[in-house]
Amino acid sequence: MVAVTLALLAALAWALAPDRPDFKPAPLETSPEDCPKVRREFLPSNVTEILEPSLAGLTPAQRNRVLYRLNMEPCTCGCSLSVAACRVNNTGCKVSRALAEKIIAEVRAESENRLGR
Repeated sequence: MVAVTLALLAALAWALAPDRPDFKPAPLETSPEDCPKVRREFLPSNVTEILEPSLAGLTPAQRNRVLYRLNMEPCTCGCSLSVAACRVNNTGCKVSRALAEKIIAEVRAESENRLGR
């Protein structure tokens, strides 16, 4: 008797349930045929060491700040990797090297400005 009652209640709940919309995902962007690069969404990385440019001469706090920014900022060469990941995976990339050098210089300048105040 209990099983029949539960089955009837389940059928009633299913019958009274509102219709759910039929959501469909948006179509994926098509890549231009002349573009050999894989398009992907930017994801931060967790690289802890890069070879070039060298992080030698930075204080531990400066090094942490530089690594944080290198891992969180996207490389603008089109690889959709972080600057740090691009430095590790593509050591010949001039764009990521220039960005890394710029970040190191900015962190050094920030530290000097804090000390100068």
